[in-house]
Amino acid sequence: MVTTLERGAQALEALGDPTRRAIFEYLVLRPSSVRELADLLPVSRPAVSQHLKLLKQSGLVVDRPEGTRRIYRVDPAGVSAMREYLDQMWGAALAAFATALEQHSTHQPEDESA
Repeated sequence: MVTTLERGAQALEALGDPTRRAIFEYLVLRPSSVRELADLLPVSRPAVSQHLKLLKQSGLVVDRPEGTRRIYRVDPAGVSAMREYLDQMWGAALAAFATALEQHSTHQPEDESA
C-alpha cells in the first residue's frame, strides 16, 4: 500500500516534466478534456493523453466520462498528499538548519577585541 508521503513524492516527480506541469496548471483553472488541453499546448492529443495518464497514476488528477469524452480535473486528495510531503520535508529542513546554526554558534571563537 502506498503511503500519503510516497504518493506526495510521486506527485512531485510527475510535475517535474514541464508539459505535465502545464497540463496540471490548466486543470487547476478548470476541468478540461484531452482535446481542450491539446489545443492549449504545443503537443498532440496522444501526448496529452499519456501525460494525463501519468498525472492520474500519481494521484494528481481524476477523470469522469461526459458523453464520448473524458473530463479531467485536479484531485484534491493528491494535492493534499503533495502538500503533506512538502510540509514534512520543510519541517525536516528547518530542524536541520536550526541544529547547524546552534552548532555553528557554539563553535564560534569569542571576539578577542572586547
